[in-house]
Amino acid sequence: MSDKKVKVARVGDLEEGQMKSFEVGDGNKILLSKIDGEFYATGAACPHYGAPLDRGILSGERIVCPWHHACYNAKSGDLEEPPSRDSLSSFEVEVDGDDIYVMIPKEFKGSRTPDMVSYDPQSENRSFVIIGAGAAGSMAAQTLREDGFKGEIIMLTHEDRMPYDRPNLSKDYLQGDAKDEWMPIRDDDFYNKYGIEVLRKKHVTGIDIKKREVSVASGESIKYDRLLITTGGEPRKLNIPGADLQNVFTLRTFDDCDRIIAAAKNAAKVVVIGASFIGMETAFSMTKRKLQVTVVAPEKTPFSHVFAPEVGELFRKKHEEIGVRFRLGDSVERIEGDSKVEAVVLESGDSVETDMVIMGVGVKPSSDFLKGLDLESDGSLKVDEHFNVTENVYAAGDIASFRYWYNNDVIRIEHWRTAEQQGRYAAHNMMDKEVPFRSIPFFWTAQVGLQFRHVGYVRDWDDIIVEGDISKGSFILFYIKKNKVEAASGIKYDREIDVVEELMRQERMPSPDELRDGSIDLIELVRR
Repeated sequence: MSDKKVKVARVGDLEEGQMKSFEVGDGNKILLSKIDGEFYATGAACPHYGAPLDRGILSGERIVCPWHHACYNAKSGDLEEPPSRDSLSSFEVEVDGDDIYVMIPKEFKGSRTPDMVSYDPQSENRSFVIIGAGAAGSMAAQTLREDGFKGEIIMLTHEDRMPYDRPNLSKDYLQGDAKDEWMPIRDDDFYNKYGIEVLRKKHVTGIDIKKREVSVASGESIKYDRLLITTGGEPRKLNIPGADLQNVFTLRTFDDCDRIIAAAKNAAKVVVIGASFIGMETAFSMTKRKLQVTVVAPEKTPFSHVFAPEVGELFRKKHEEIGVRFRLGDSVERIEGDSKVEAVVLESGDSVETDMVIMGVGVKPSSDFLKGLDLESDGSLKVDEHFNVTENVYAAGDIASFRYWYNNDVIRIEHWRTAEQQGRYAAHNMMDKEVPFRSIPFFWTAQVGLQFRHVGYVRDWDDIIVEGDISKGSFILFYIKKNKVEAASGIKYDREIDVVEELMRQERMPSPDELRDGSIDLIELVRR
C-alpha cells in the first residue's frame, strides 16, 4: 500500500524557526519544523528515551532533545549528537495553498538506524581496533560505519557483555525497574549486520606503537592500522582497614551491580561512601530496595566540588525526606567485621552499623597497561582537538584529557554523554575528516523526584545568577567566571538548559549583566 497523505497543519500554525508535533493517526505523531520558509517533518519522539522533542528547541536546522540533549538535523532527521544512537525518520511534506500535508507510510516508524555501511574487506583492507566497549568505544564503532569505513572494526572489552547502558546501573537497574534485556545499547544483530566484531573477556596488557599491535592476556597480538583507546575509568577504593571485607562494593560494571543487588536481598542497612553522582544515585536506588541508607562524605554538601552548595542542599533535603541519613564533613577511618562488614568507624569516632558498604569515591583512568605512551599525572592520556594521542593512536572518554575550547582549560570529564560525543568525534578524525571538538559538556542525574540538568564546565566560579527558587526545586542557575557564563544547572527548566548549550556552542551566550537585568529572552534568542 502506498503512503497516506495526511493533512497535519495550516501554514500559519508555525512561525519561522518553530517546531510543533501533530497527530497523524493511530496514536502516531510527527514533528513539523519551519526553516527558511520551508516545512520539514520528522519523528516526534527522541529514540533515546522517548522524550517529546517539541519540548526541546530548534536551533537553525538542529533539534535538541529536552531530556538528554541528543541532537538531530531537522531536515533529514540524521543523528548529530548522542546519547541517542538512532536517527529520526523523515517524511515528505507537501504544501497546498494554506494546508500542510505529510506523506505517512503504512508502517509508521518515528526513528531509524542511521545510514551505515557494512564490512567489505574487498574494498578496504585496513583494521581499526577499539579498546573498550563503553560509551566512547561503542559510539565510535557506529560512527566509523556511518562515515563509510568498510574495513575491519574490532572492539576489545574485558567484560563478558556486549556494550550496555552504563548510566542505568545506578538508576533503574539498581532499583529493580529495568530488566537485563533493556540494558544492551544494540542487539547482537546490529553488530553482525555491520561487521563490528566485539571480542569479550579480552584483558589488554600492552600496546606496541611501532609494530602497531595490541597484546592481550591470553597471549594474542592484534594488529591495527589505527587504534582508539576508550578504556574509561576504574572505581577508586579507599585504602583503609576492612576495605577487603565481604559486602564492600564499588559500582562500575554490570557484574558490580548484580553483586550489590544479590547482597541487598539479605541486608537491612547500607553505608554509601561518597556524595557525588554515583554515591547519591546509589543512595536513592537502595532506598527503593527498602534499605536504611547512610551517606558518609568529607564534603559539607553533596556535589560540592561541581555544583553550587544550594543545589547540594536541595538534594540532601530531598534524600532526608525519604529516610536517607547523612554524615557529611566526616570520613570513614576503617570498616569493621569478622569476615563480613558489620560497621564503619568514622574519623569523628562514631560507628555506624551496616550490612553493606558501597564506595562511590570517584574513578581513575584505566591506563595501567599503557607503558609506551606518556600519561598525565592523573593517569590520563592528553589528546589534541581531534582526539589524537600520537601517530595512528586516538583516545576518547574518561581516559582523555583535552583542552576545552570554550575556556581553554585542560580538563577530563567522567560522564556518559561526553564520552559518547568524544567517541563520535574521534571516529570522524580516524576517517581523516579533521573535525575539531567544539561540543559543550552536558550532565544529568535523576533521583528523589528531581530531574537535574547541567551544561558546561567550570572550576571555582566567581558568582552565580539564579532564576526561580532552588529550595523549591524549580530553577536555572548560571555559573559566572571572569564575567562570562561558563555553565548552567537547572530543574524544570529543560528548554532553557537546551538553549544555553546551543548559545554556548555558538558563542552567543548573553553576558551576566544581560541575564541579571532580564533583558534577554533566551528561547527567542536561539531562534534568531
